[in-house]
Amino acid sequence: MPLLIEGRIINLRTLMISDAYSIYENARDREISKYTRLPYPYRLKHAYDFISLCQENYKKKAGYELGIELKKAGKIIGIISLIHVDKTRRTAEVGYWLGKQYWRRGITKEALTLILDYGFNTLKLARIYAKVLCPNLPSVILLQHAGFKYEGRIRKSFFRDGNGFDELVFSLRSGVQG
Repeated sequence: MPLLIEGRIINLRTLMISDAYSIYENARDREISKYTRLPYPYRLKHAYDFISLCQENYKKKAGYELGIELKKAGKIIGIISLIHVDKTRRTAEVGYWLGKQYWRRGITKEALTLILDYGFNTLKLARIYAKVLCPNLPSVILLQHAGFKYEGRIRKSFFRDGNGFDELVFSLRSGVQG
């Protein structure tokens, strides 16, 4: 059964094959891959493969990679996810990206609020964490405004184009949302 989480200006929903082109359009910008794990250059095939993987993860309840759907346009403009869902430890990792033309409009903040509510109240998670590639300051600020606390730095844990990036780890515990 597809998942739909309704927000004010966006919906979060399970992805469909028909979303591939919208994902591709928004993910192919070099700025999007700069601080994410998205490949660059991002190809349409990547979007199709990603959707298939998301559908499998959702069936297994191993991950909830949801499209950020702009209500007015009815199209996917980014992705937000709860991955590495551990039902025993009641933890998951949140990750997100948004098409560049939609930055600085409060969309990612709304998406994060919606998925945190889903994670804590529906999935009954006790802790949600995020790993931010340094120096992605806008993402750090977003997490801090949502109540996440800085936990530490994993040095040179991600490499792209021959450059090593540190990951900053943040977490939020159930009942501690800001």
